[in-house]
Amino acid sequence: MSGETSKRSNLIDVTYQHLHSLLSGHLEGTTVEQISDILRPRAEQLGNVSEPFGKPSCASRKKVETGLVKLRDGVILRVEKADKEYIYAISKKFDIDEVEALILLRSFLYNEGLPASPTGASSANNLVDELVEAITPFYYSERLFILRALIPLFRANAGGSEPVSEVANSFLPQIIPDGKVFARSLIAEYVKKTQTPLSEGVQGDPRRATLWAKQNVKEQLVILEVLFWTMWDYASCDGPLVVHIYETAYEANLGAAQANSTLLLDQEGFQLLQDSAAMWILIMTEVLELERVAEPGGIEISADPQDKEIYWATPEYLLQIHELVISHTDSQFACTYIAWAFILSRLVRICTDLKELPLSYSTFFETIVPPLDRTYSKGREPAHELMLRACLNPEAGLFSLMLTLLTNSPLFVTSVAWKTGSTVTDPNAVAYRSVFKGLLISIVELVPVEMVPDFEALVEVWIALFGRSERQSVAGICRQFWEADWYRGIARRAILDVARSRFPVQSKPLIRLLRAMTASGFLDTDPLSTADHGFEGETLNEDRELCAQRVFLYLDKLPTYTQVVPSSACSGPHALYEKLPERLVSSSVSTGPISLGRLLNGDAGDVVVISWQHEHSGWKVFLEILTDYVNRRRMAGGNDYQDISFARRKEVQTHVLRLEDTGVEMDRAGDDALVTDVLDLVRSIVQDNPELAEQLLESLESGEPVVAHSMLEAQPPDLVQLTTMILDEALSRSTQQHRSTPCPQLITSAMSVLAALLALPKYSNRVWLYIRSTTSLFGSERAVGFTSAVLAVERLTGHYTMTLALLHLVRQLFNEASSSVLTVLQESPRLQQMKEEVLMRAARFVHSEVWVEHVGWKYTQLGDRFEIGRRVSTFYADVLKHSPPGLKDAPFAKLSQAVSEALISRATPSAVNPLISSLTTSSSVSSMLYAARRYGDARRLIYMLQSHLLLIRMLLNYKQHSTLSSKPCLLEQALCTRLSGNTSSLESASSRVDPVDALATYVKERAMGSIVPVEAMEVLYALCSSLSSSQGASPTIIGHLSDPEATVASLVRIVLHPYDDALLRNAVWNFITLAVDKEPALAGLFVSGHFRTPSVKGKERAIEESDTKRTVSALTVACNMLEQWKELWELNPQLLASLLRFLDVVWEHSHEHKASLTSVRADADFFGHLVSIIKEELGPSPDYRTENFLILDGVQRSELHEAVSGHAYRTVVKAHALHIIALDIRMSIPSQAASAPTNKPLSYTTIQGLFKTEEEIEELISEAAVGAYDPSVHDDVNRLIKAHFPTLTLEQLRLEEPLVAREYGDEFAFSSTLLQFRLQPFTGLEEQTADLLKGLSSINLNLSLATAQTTLTESWQHLLLQVVPFLRGDVSVRRIFLSFAATVSGGIASEKRSGDMMSTIHNARLSLLLSLLEVAWFSTSDKSDEVQHFVELVKNLSGIINNVSQPPAKSFLRQLTVPFHRSLLQIAYFCARHARSLFPRPKTLNADQRLTINMTLDGLLNLVIDALRVTFDSARLKLDIDIDQDMELLVTVFEQCTRPELNPSPSLWLTRCQETDVIRASLQLFSNMDVVGFSDFNLLRAGKQPLYAPHVLVFHMTLASLPSAAERLASEGVLTAYNSNSLSNIIRSGSLDVSLPEIPGERSPAHQAYCAMLAVVSGVTTALGSHARYFVTDVCGLIQLYGDQIHRALSWTIGDTLTIPLLEEIEQSVNLFFSVSATAKTARDDEAVKRALEFFTSDALLLLQQINYALTHHNHLASLFEPVTAEERAAYEAESNSSIGASSDMAELVKRPFLARIVHRLFRISGSILTTLVNIGKGETVLLGESEEWPINQALIVPHSKVVLGEPSSMGTLFELGNCSLDVLRHLVDRPAGQSLTLVSRVSDNLKPLDVGESVSIVRRNLEAVVFYAVTQLAMWLAKPELDAGIHDMETEERLLGETQISEKERRAGRRRSMTMAERLRRGMTGEMAADLQALLTRAKPVMSKSAATVGGDQVDLTAVLSRFVQERILVPN
Repeated sequence: MSGETSKRSNLIDVTYQHLHSLLSGHLEGTTVEQISDILRPRAEQLGNVSEPFGKPSCASRKKVETGLVKLRDGVILRVEKADKEYIYAISKKFDIDEVEALILLRSFLYNEGLPASPTGASSANNLVDELVEAITPFYYSERLFILRALIPLFRANAGGSEPVSEVANSFLPQIIPDGKVFARSLIAEYVKKTQTPLSEGVQGDPRRATLWAKQNVKEQLVILEVLFWTMWDYASCDGPLVVHIYETAYEANLGAAQANSTLLLDQEGFQLLQDSAAMWILIMTEVLELERVAEPGGIEISADPQDKEIYWATPEYLLQIHELVISHTDSQFACTYIAWAFILSRLVRICTDLKELPLSYSTFFETIVPPLDRTYSKGREPAHELMLRACLNPEAGLFSLMLTLLTNSPLFVTSVAWKTGSTVTDPNAVAYRSVFKGLLISIVELVPVEMVPDFEALVEVWIALFGRSERQSVAGICRQFWEADWYRGIARRAILDVARSRFPVQSKPLIRLLRAMTASGFLDTDPLSTADHGFEGETLNEDRELCAQRVFLYLDKLPTYTQVVPSSACSGPHALYEKLPERLVSSSVSTGPISLGRLLNGDAGDVVVISWQHEHSGWKVFLEILTDYVNRRRMAGGNDYQDISFARRKEVQTHVLRLEDTGVEMDRAGDDALVTDVLDLVRSIVQDNPELAEQLLESLESGEPVVAHSMLEAQPPDLVQLTTMILDEALSRSTQQHRSTPCPQLITSAMSVLAALLALPKYSNRVWLYIRSTTSLFGSERAVGFTSAVLAVERLTGHYTMTLALLHLVRQLFNEASSSVLTVLQESPRLQQMKEEVLMRAARFVHSEVWVEHVGWKYTQLGDRFEIGRRVSTFYADVLKHSPPGLKDAPFAKLSQAVSEALISRATPSAVNPLISSLTTSSSVSSMLYAARRYGDARRLIYMLQSHLLLIRMLLNYKQHSTLSSKPCLLEQALCTRLSGNTSSLESASSRVDPVDALATYVKERAMGSIVPVEAMEVLYALCSSLSSSQGASPTIIGHLSDPEATVASLVRIVLHPYDDALLRNAVWNFITLAVDKEPALAGLFVSGHFRTPSVKGKERAIEESDTKRTVSALTVACNMLEQWKELWELNPQLLASLLRFLDVVWEHSHEHKASLTSVRADADFFGHLVSIIKEELGPSPDYRTENFLILDGVQRSELHEAVSGHAYRTVVKAHALHIIALDIRMSIPSQAASAPTNKPLSYTTIQGLFKTEEEIEELISEAAVGAYDPSVHDDVNRLIKAHFPTLTLEQLRLEEPLVAREYGDEFAFSSTLLQFRLQPFTGLEEQTADLLKGLSSINLNLSLATAQTTLTESWQHLLLQVVPFLRGDVSVRRIFLSFAATVSGGIASEKRSGDMMSTIHNARLSLLLSLLEVAWFSTSDKSDEVQHFVELVKNLSGIINNVSQPPAKSFLRQLTVPFHRSLLQIAYFCARHARSLFPRPKTLNADQRLTINMTLDGLLNLVIDALRVTFDSARLKLDIDIDQDMELLVTVFEQCTRPELNPSPSLWLTRCQETDVIRASLQLFSNMDVVGFSDFNLLRAGKQPLYAPHVLVFHMTLASLPSAAERLASEGVLTAYNSNSLSNIIRSGSLDVSLPEIPGERSPAHQAYCAMLAVVSGVTTALGSHARYFVTDVCGLIQLYGDQIHRALSWTIGDTLTIPLLEEIEQSVNLFFSVSATAKTARDDEAVKRALEFFTSDALLLLQQINYALTHHNHLASLFEPVTAEERAAYEAESNSSIGASSDMAELVKRPFLARIVHRLFRISGSILTTLVNIGKGETVLLGESEEWPINQALIVPHSKVVLGEPSSMGTLFELGNCSLDVLRHLVDRPAGQSLTLVSRVSDNLKPLDVGESVSIVRRNLEAVVFYAVTQLAMWLAKPELDAGIHDMETEERLLGETQISEKERRAGRRRSMTMAERLRRGMTGEMAADLQALLTRAKPVMSKSAATVGGDQVDLTAVLSRFVQERILVPN
């Protein structure tokens, strides 16, 4: 419906209601400048009382018609065509300007949202009507708040203490240039509204008519409020204006004269008229300036007065006012009447004192004072005296009216305002009571108090004015009385004097008056009080402290004592008062024998009332009253109580009079009301005022015992004991059936006094001891206690005063115990146990008797139920906050554990129900209460909901950190269960409400206040987080929302609204971010703004597209807000951090939101903003050591909080910007790219310039590398704690909230609020406590900076890793980053800070250093400066390894929360590997540099070896992924550092290995470990390999590759370990397969380990060389043991499938035999060796035949291949469609890289087989020795050219294999050596492409082995005396025809054939075989020569030697 705007307008965004809130001081982060910007375009509108929204006009209509409207603030709005109909309808409906209607419409839609759509189809006209109907309440509200917005401006302008006083002083003169003119306009508008008839539009609709009439009266009331504040200080009260006000008031009959009065007959209408009347009374009293008149010299009567702007300066108007007042004598005008009487009295007094009366005043004074000469005649009295007498007549109802106003009017009673839903803007404002105080003071100055006919009514009015209110409203006037009025003469304090003169005979008046004057406000026993408006924990302010002090001192030294004496006691021979030497009228007052008293009554009666002039303490009288009451109650209880004393009496005794003897008025059984008043006064004094409480209690306990305490041998009872005795008696009396009614006021007051006394350290222990010793309150395990029965009585009445008092006592008990825990643990640990025992009893009682049942109780006031729930949940929350359940050695651990068990781990439905029912019913109950105008109950409901939400959040947060985190608790289940809405009798709805949906509703519910939405949002956050941590299928948030799209839209609207509560906006952002991270469905809704619903119909698709366009998603809002990042960076970095964190998480889940992110990722401006943020300078870290504190928004804050918080959030903003760009780059890079991607993403191109600018990138990386953490702050605090607070630990103060829910600043990690609470008892250590608070604040500030800094470091590290593909290989970038790496590593190496937090920072910085090295990477052509930087890096690496503050050993041993050794090992790997590259290069490193590198690597090796030993030992104990990863890194670094080019002499590190026994530890680990990984199948599936085994085998392989290390490995028993392990049995049986059915698609880990074992054994054997004799024997034993498996591998045929793992097994098996065959002659002569080699020979000749066939038939080979892993399958299938021709056609083969690698590997196996056979056949001996030395028995190759697959290899096989190799080699030698033959394979074990040089080397080796073996075999055949060495004896014709092969038996028989056949064969071999062999050698010679250049190095060409050997030894002899 709305058009787009380029700029937001405050006229739309900020409603007048919000403006009023801002001006009232609820700034919520809004600055004064922003308020000024909001006010500036509204000044004219605010000053226009009559038509604030203007009138319809042609000009405005024309603007709307054009479609572009320029508003008053300059913003241009585009008006859509569809909007105009609505605008005109609104303008017509409310008769307002069209442009204002446009603003009203947009503001309504923006702030309230679209109204709910009705069901069914609606016409366009109906839609317009519905919108107008929906906007009507909003319009009415805005009309009221336009006027209300002026009130805080007036108040700020007058007082100057408001936050917006500067704004008021600036704008108020612009809005209201002339106060008097404005006041008249207000009056005129008021009169107009009272006379305005119903508008035509509502006359036919009674409901609308009533609504309109009430709105009209509401506006009248607000006009009167504005008039009051205008006259308060802004407009002068001159005569004409005062007369005008009075005339209007009388004409309007105080607002009762209404044109539409018949529509105001209901309760709301009646209340509105009552409020208007009260407001008129205040205004009429206010304008008389009573306080100014009462001041000396306040009135000036002269012909030319100085102040002409006051009404008494113009006598003609005085006369008019007088006539108006005296002509209206109705009781409702009594206040004005008495006020005017006071004015007249002062005027008369002043005129009497004047020498000459000004002529202008003569007429006036003739009227009020006869005669004119100012002398009084007896016949007539002055007018003011007549008026006074009439007004004080009880029938006039003056005091009744005043008391009604003070106790029943919303202007003076906040609770009444809540209950009635009054329109009064500021209920119980101080100004209202100040005006009324002026009236009351005027009355007592006008007439002596004792002469007031209805003194009791005056007392009630006085008490109501000063005492029956909230503290903040009465504190000021009470203080003013004590400081000013008290000294202005006796008249103003006369009421206290009169009450004192009757004390103690009539004690109540004085007690109640003094209690009112303590500025404590009403107590919970007052019916005007609301339970939620108690003052629990409220700090003592200066006003109340002064007032309480004055009351205490007043009572402490009373000058008189009144006594009632029987007349008989004053006469006669035994007159008491004449004969006694000393008179003791009471225990608290003793008078001497000549004391004088004043007679207060005549002496003719039966009694004489005497007021003794004697100073005494009233507090002792109160103690006497309490003691006497206890005695009376005991006697009344029928206990035969007597005051018996066994003490020795004095010889001369003083006559003692009891209270009843002195005439004190009280009941015989004790006056409950009097005692209640005494206790109320006591607690008003001692509440939150420990110093004064100490004085009071000392006053009570000093001096002689009271008379009522007659047992002199016992200690007199103190106040604690008396109170507890009173409470015990009251509780026991209340439980007696049918004998006594409960006394809730007394029980409540007694409990409250005990609660107040708990704050006194000297007396609190007495309270604890009493409560522990009695079962009356909380019972015990065996007894229930009286309290339970008393509370049950309350359930019958529905009034819960005692229950509330009990809950307050319980909370005070916990507060005292928690605040004093440090001193108690230090001084008396047993007392701490006792306190916890009492608290456990109290908590058990509260939980079982109150919490689980209170929801179902009957309530007279529903608010009591809410308050009971609030107090209990607050108690639970306090327990969890002060003593987190998971904290070790926490105070009150049992109590905290009990609470957590009751509500989480062992929760029952009845325990959880109060929390859940409050969530599900509060919304409907609130609506019901508001509809019934029960606003007080609604307010208490909100307070309860706040407390419940806080408790739920704390419970959910605790659950996530507990052992139950993986299982849903009952509370979570209840929160995710749809409940019935009628959980209480109040509800009649049968609908079921989902708690999650209810929480979402509260977030957007403005009627719930500002705290409930934030708490509800945080509960949703905690619930979402808790559910996501549960295992299995857990519920989701979106599954419990009735309308997810509407809920998401409302949340998005909150974060979009610039003037919404900052806390709420951040909380919503946090929840949205978590939802995107944890709940995919809800994430999609937040990111896209709507569900993706498939549609097949074009119309539906069109509707969906249009809805999508209108939808505003959180992503859109965040991107739009990012455009104003600069403004947010300065003013609200926290909000900027929240929205960037949201974007960060969206990009983390980018694969889920690709469609939504497409447009954003293509937006260059978006990434431009992010890069600008990254480039923005952070500046140096601010100071974090707190020296002073400030009070901000009522909270104590460090003076550095704002600076540190802002810097931390800006740092985090940068971190998120970096991370978003990194994630976006990662999205654009293929997951397994072999090279740098060709298409650079927009995110990278936007930031790439940074990496090329050395200065800029250096500055930015320096920001990330610095460390703000300062452990010295922690050390200082710990030292201070240890010295002065030994029982305190910082862990007790640690906050439990999630990190993202905390605010950076001085409350980040530890609770300073809790610390302040715990330090309360340390009154003598003020300096130390202040230092500790500053230290804790400094820790929080420092941790804020450090945490944010670490986040930035990690983000840079992540970004650098993502840009590696683009920057790696760039020479200039490499130089820059190597330089950075050297610098950063230097800073890390010089680190001297330690601690757990420092290890986190250390890890982040090492990770950053590693990412710098990832960018720099390796190089084969380092320049000198690069080499220098690298050497510096290596040197710094040594410093990091040897760092004392951050030792790597601690990290390896897992003694740190965040280990850092993995990053360190990767850095070490880089250094070692690059050093291997540098060392062989000539002139690259000088001697010093080489020495530096070697020293570092030596230290690194020692560290790695030590760590390996620790890791191997740890691995034997448990299976752990972390240990596995550590082992992998350690072995990798060990492998690099032990290479010969770096470490030519391994003796040093081998010695270290021997010292640590690390090799033996690895072998023991291998023997005992699960090599396959079946012990933890889940780990095996996840990691695709077992833990530990691969890394141990790599470690062994590393050792095996070095001769000295191999010898050590052999001596430590490597063969023993390989013979006996978890694989031994399966290998021995020969059944080890290449794959396992349990893990399909993966290679068998067992097979992989087996191949590695073979490789290790081969390596050790080869490395030992000539020293391997005995080891080779053991190896042959291994071969025999695993013979079946070896034979199975070597028996592969061309008909079997071929796999990569099988190829490896074949190759390693062959290598094993090769290593055995290559040993010294002595070892080969061993029988075991011979058997092993013979075993190999038979299999090898068959295998060679198969390999030859495979190499010459590539297509068949390809058909045999069977992929094992998914990667192999993908690579194989990608090239499976193409075929290859001849083997020599390499051009075709390289098109199939996968097959080419298999062929390459087969060539390598073939070469190894032939080389082994050469060794076995002693080919060197044949070539070099004489024929007699030849091993003729090794002539195994059949000398014929036939190639038969089932036969062993023949000479033909060798020729075929040689020709194949020659063809391949001939094809390869023409290519460059480094040229790649294939692309990068996807198979994981081949990381680089196959190049020409490697292939030539392998094929050349194979060709050499072929011809070598062929030559030697042919020579040995010819050297045989007979041809019996295994040849096939077959007929020539059979051989030529190629018939089937001959059996072995026939072959053996052929050996016995004749020599003729042998000779024929010999000639054939000599001729044909030798010729073919010679031809092969001849062809191979030039190719071999050419290949030598390709292979490189010194290559020996054997072809010439072999050719000559053939010529000389084979061809020539024959």
